[in-house]
Amino acid sequence: MTVSPTTWRNWSGLEESTPVVTETPRSVDAVVDVVRRARDAGTTVKMTGTGHSFTAIAAPEHTLLLPAGLDGVLAVDREAMTVTVRAGTPLKDLNLTLERQGLSLHNMGDIAEQTLAGATSTGTHGTGGVAAGLAAQLAGLELVTGIGEVVRASATENPDVFEMARVGLGALGILTSLTFHVEPLFVIEAHEQPMTWDEALTSYDDMVAAAHHVDMYWFPHTDWLMVKQNVRTDLAPGEQEPPSRLAAWWEDDFISNTVFGGLCRIGSRAPGLVPRINRVAGHALSERRYSDLAHRVFVTPRRVRFREMEYAVPRQVGLDVLRECRRVIEASDWRIAFPIEIRTARADDVPMSTSYGRDSFYLAFHVPQDTDHRAYFGGLEPILREAGGRPHWGKVHTRSAADLAPAYDRFDDFLAMRDRLDPDRVFANPYLRRVLGP
Repeated sequence: MTVSPTTWRNWSGLEESTPVVTETPRSVDAVVDVVRRARDAGTTVKMTGTGHSFTAIAAPEHTLLLPAGLDGVLAVDREAMTVTVRAGTPLKDLNLTLERQGLSLHNMGDIAEQTLAGATSTGTHGTGGVAAGLAAQLAGLELVTGIGEVVRASATENPDVFEMARVGLGALGILTSLTFHVEPLFVIEAHEQPMTWDEALTSYDDMVAAAHHVDMYWFPHTDWLMVKQNVRTDLAPGEQEPPSRLAAWWEDDFISNTVFGGLCRIGSRAPGLVPRINRVAGHALSERRYSDLAHRVFVTPRRVRFREMEYAVPRQVGLDVLRECRRVIEASDWRIAFPIEIRTARADDVPMSTSYGRDSFYLAFHVPQDTDHRAYFGGLEPILREAGGRPHWGKVHTRSAADLAPAYDRFDDFLAMRDRLDPDRVFANPYLRRVLGP
């Protein structure tokens, strides 16, 4: 189906473009047809997700494909413990389907609004576990190349394509289906507690060793962090003890969204109040424990819109980099209302993953949606880059192909795969030309 052109905007409102044509394909054949027409005409095509990337990685130049027609689970293989799903399916929908099947992904981030294609292609990840990134949990995929061919790939079928396309940046093809490794539905015990800066950093390595998933949030201009330790339990689904509906609403909705959003608005209007607001928020943090199904613990509502930069630095230097970022923040006149998020990931074998070949320490920096991020992000990015940092492909950064290539051992191999699968650059846009070259 073809509809009239419309302006595309990402979730944060930071990027927008106006495609010439907008279509909603409802089959793989329809995607093939669009790609072949674009190639013949010398134009470009982008399949967008839900726009949760803060960069313009999905911004269309000519033809915009909407993902709504390519959603739903295709197959569940209990012997292989895999699930195959159309690429336009939102992660939150997959989670619910898997729950009904008594299954779960191993790990995920704290937002589940993204389409699976968008989340895997940009390297979206959680913290800890055996695998942190969604792409590292893939068992197979199907994509339409820039010459209009349908390619299925896995560890045994077109393994070279599978290796590169797991985090493909939308540069190798349009994903039409994805196959994930899954496991039996499991219960996590969550322990959330405030800690002082010294207490958290001194005990960080021990916490990471003891808990399956550790996530920390430092409130700039204060000595306070909120620390989340999630541990897999032997509880069977149905035996968990989640927070009451009122407690969940109070902590995860009212405090984390309504109150926090209001404080951000105050801070935006009166930046001088931000340090005091953060100190009050830090002192107001409370401890809680509960247990619930994995995806209900991993994912939390995020209704306060923001802009974000995230870098993965080598795990062994992560705490030192965090300390240096704090030193620079405290020496500046910036007023940072959003906490800085701290996570880890084990090394994976996905060539364009930020955790490729090394254990990683993630630092994520945020500002409210209506705040100019450039001084803050630009002031910290050189520290992260100097430490060997790799920017999240879907989050704000200023890097280009020339200085990204040394950060990835397989960068040239990825470019060679791009030449093979999309020789005419049907999937190009300004962002990809910047980070991969023309």
